[in-house]
Amino acid sequence: MTENNQPDNAKAGMFFKRASELASAGNFDYAIDMYLEGLKRAPDDVERGHKQLRQLALARQVKGGKKPSMMEKVKRMRAKQPIEKLINSSYLFAKDPDNLSYAEGILKAATEGGYEKTIMWIADQIFRANNSADRPSANTYVLLKDSYSAIGRWDRALAACQKAVQLRPDDGELAEESRRLSAELTVSKGRYDQAGDFRKSVKDMEHQQKILAEDGRIAKSEQDRESEVETARRKLREEPDVPQRVFNLVNALVDIGDDKYDEEAIELLEKYYENKKDFSFKQRANEIRISNTKRKIRRVKEALENNPEDAKAKENLEKLKESLKKTELEHYRLCAENYPTDTRIKYEYGVRLLENGKYDDAIPLFQRAQKDPRTKIPAMSKMGLCFYMKQWYQDAIDIFNQAVESYEISDDNVAKELRYNLARAYEKEGKTDQALDIYRKLAQLDFGYKDVRKRVDELRKLK
Repeated sequence: MTENNQPDNAKAGMFFKRASELASAGNFDYAIDMYLEGLKRAPDDVERGHKQLRQLALARQVKGGKKPSMMEKVKRMRAKQPIEKLINSSYLFAKDPDNLSYAEGILKAATEGGYEKTIMWIADQIFRANNSADRPSANTYVLLKDSYSAIGRWDRALAACQKAVQLRPDDGELAEESRRLSAELTVSKGRYDQAGDFRKSVKDMEHQQKILAEDGRIAKSEQDRESEVETARRKLREEPDVPQRVFNLVNALVDIGDDKYDEEAIELLEKYYENKKDFSFKQRANEIRISNTKRKIRRVKEALENNPEDAKAKENLEKLKESLKKTELEHYRLCAENYPTDTRIKYEYGVRLLENGKYDDAIPLFQRAQKDPRTKIPAMSKMGLCFYMKQWYQDAIDIFNQAVESYEISDDNVAKELRYNLARAYEKEGKTDQALDIYRKLAQLDFGYKDVRKRVDELRKLK
């Protein structure tokens, strides 16, 4: 930034250009530094800075780029000014592009610094990621609500608030906030309608929520997405041997969110994999296959909600689920072969083996994954399940007890699941007193958790 706190677009452009050159040459880490230098001078430059850095981060991840070290994390957590926080969070997110907490760090810094374009860009990404998470976070939706509100995007703020209310139905303050935002949106919409210029992409709340949730796509116009594809095609024709150009086109194709374009992206990646023998192409192709299948599953489920008796849809759903299991199993098998030291991948492969009933193959992978602090507790939990499914109940009890003792939090979902599975193993082993004691404590903590009420009643009758 310049002395008067205005962006220096010219100098930023020089750094962005250099970063693009380095990325094309495969020098990803140096390119990250150059993008960050550019963002220091133009922190709200989404098109040349944030988006390009995001594409680079994904390409680097596919190539097996290392995540930030503990020292880097500690160093990057120390910042006072919004611009410093933005740069530090952007660095961490570039090194670990699946870590939602780093994305939230960017959003918080952008909101504090008033970088409106950046707020919109990163908030939409976080919104989609939280929607598709197995366990969406109410706190994340609240953060999105506040950030969207800060820039007057009442449509998105209300959508985020409503999602939070669904997760916290007893939160009176959130319910009141939802009503307030609805009123703000009504006033805002009326103001635009009077001027004849209300945004076309926000015709109503239902449509807006669909835009933010559907198929993991950014809320862009169809024309914008098609234009990005054509630009990426042209650049790949100009530099057909530059991997980054391939991945840029693939990302643009996938961004459209259409099965036909997904198939084209997969075909392109498979072709480069055959020619280059570079696993990163195969890895990305399989990731798209998995994402595409999940999208089809969501659509069939939506159809079944409208017509629960549709036998053909039910059959199609089962076929898609089976296809997803096979695709994920093969994908992580190949990843484990190509990245033999990556404990996170070993854990994911183990999960798929567990899902496919291959317990003996999964257990050694979970044992190795325990060496990584990030996957230690999940790996112990899954290994306990393997022993449980093998009917080695005492071994499952030992593992679950170790996990409970190692896990520092006592009342979150992970802790509850560990204790519930431990109680199940005790019950199967015939140790009903120990099982009942755990079920009782779970009921005291969360009376509606799974079937603990029923199990407490049944075990008390047995006693």
